[in-house]
Amino acid sequence: MAASNFLFVSADAALITDLAWQVHREDHDVRYYIEAETDREIGDGFVPKTDDWRGDVDWADVIVFDDIWVGSEVGTGALAEELRAQGHAVVGGTPATDRLEEDRGYAMDVLEAHGVNTVEHHVFQDFDAGIEFVQENPAPYVVKPLGEVQNVKRLLYVGNEDDGSDVVDVLRAYKKAWGHRMKGFQLQRKVEGVEVAICGFFDGTEFVDRVNFNFEHKKLFPGNIGPSTGEMGTSMFWAGRNKLFKETLGKLEDWLANEGYVGSIDLNCIVNDSGIYPLEFTPRFGYPTIALQEESIESSTGEFFYDLAHGNDPEVAVHNGYQIAVRIVLPPFPFDDEKTYDESSRNAVVVFQSESREGIHLEDAKEVDGQWRVAGDNGMPIVVTGKGDTMQAAREQAYGRIDDIVMPNMYYRDDIGERWIDGDGDRLQAWGYLGPQP
Repeated sequence: MAASNFLFVSADAALITDLAWQVHREDHDVRYYIEAETDREIGDGFVPKTDDWRGDVDWADVIVFDDIWVGSEVGTGALAEELRAQGHAVVGGTPATDRLEEDRGYAMDVLEAHGVNTVEHHVFQDFDAGIEFVQENPAPYVVKPLGEVQNVKRLLYVGNEDDGSDVVDVLRAYKKAWGHRMKGFQLQRKVEGVEVAICGFFDGTEFVDRVNFNFEHKKLFPGNIGPSTGEMGTSMFWAGRNKLFKETLGKLEDWLANEGYVGSIDLNCIVNDSGIYPLEFTPRFGYPTIALQEESIESSTGEFFYDLAHGNDPEVAVHNGYQIAVRIVLPPFPFDDEKTYDESSRNAVVVFQSESREGIHLEDAKEVDGQWRVAGDNGMPIVVTGKGDTMQAAREQAYGRIDDIVMPNMYYRDDIGERWIDGDGDRLQAWGYLGPQP
C-alpha cells in the first residue's frame, strides 16, 4: 500500500496516541490533534502534531476520532457524520451510536428492538426514586452513572447485599457528593457469570470477519478489588462469528449499516449457562484494548484502517493465540491529586533496561532528548503487552517485558489473564459459546 495521510483527532483527552504512532511507524503521513490543553504534550517526539484539525481535513485520506466526547459534551459522531456527508473517509460514529454509550437506557432499547436478550434495568434521574425502587424490590444491583460523570470510573458500584442495602447507602452518598453533576443513573440487576466483551470492526456496511473477544480488568488491585479505574489490563483472543457474536453484535449489523458506522464497537456482557446478558456498549476504540489489538494485528495496521474507512472489504491477519495488556500507572492514579502527581510522577523518566521496545505502547508519554517521559496529568504513561499460544505464555511474555522497565513509584496488576486460566475459558467452552457454529 502506498503511503496515505492520516489525521487523528482527540476532541477531548488524548487517547489515540499509540495508534497514531503505529501508523506513523508504517511510513504513513500522520498529523495528530489534541483538544485538551493539559494533554497536548502527550505524544510529543513520537507523532507529528497539528493545531488545526479542521484545516487538515482536505489533506487527510483518513480521519480517525478516538472517543465520543467533544470536551464535556457528546459530539464526535455528529462531526464524523458531517465529514462523511462531505465525502471524507472517517473512522468514527454517528449521533445515534454515540448515544449507545452516553444513554444506557437507549442502548438497552436498541438491543431489545433487535432481539438481543437484556438484563433487568431501570433508569432514574432522581436519587430518591432510585432508593425507593431498591427498597421496594430488594436485590443486588449495579449502579452506573449517566452522562459526562460516567467518565469518573470509580463511581460505578457493584452491589453485594441481597437486600440492596449497600446500593441504597451508595445512592444516598452519591446524592450528597455528586448530585450536582450526575444527570441520572442506571440500576442493572446484578448477574453472576463470566464477563466478556465482544468487539467487532465495522466498515460502514458489515463487520470484518475476525471478531475480538476481550476480558477487562477494571479494579485497581489484583484479585479484582479496590476502586474501579476504567481499565488496568485486558486479556483477549480473536475468533470467528461464534455464538457470542451472533447473539449480540451480529443482530445489530443492519442497524449499524443504516447508521453508516465505521470503527470498533464493543459490547460488554455477562455470560452464564442460561444466557448472554449485555451490560454496556463502547462504540469507539477501547483503552488499552486498541493497543493490544494493534499488537495482535500481524498485517498492516494503516492499511486495515484505510480500507475500513473507505469500505474496501478490509481484511486483517491476527495472531492466532492469546494476548494480554498491562497498564503501568503512577500516583495518584486513579484519583485526582495535583500535589501528589507533581511530587511523584510529573515528567518522570521511563527507563528501559534493554534495547527492545517490543510490546511497549504509548498512553500518556512523550519523548524528550531520546528519553521517554511521563506526560499529561493522569499517571498512565505506558501499556505493556504480550502474546503466546496459551494465555500463560502471553502472561509470561508481558510480565517479562515489565521486568525490564524502571519507573519510581510505578504499580500495576500482576494477575491479568489469570481469570481465563482459572476457569473462565473452560466455562465459556462448556456452555457452548466459543465453538464453531453451523
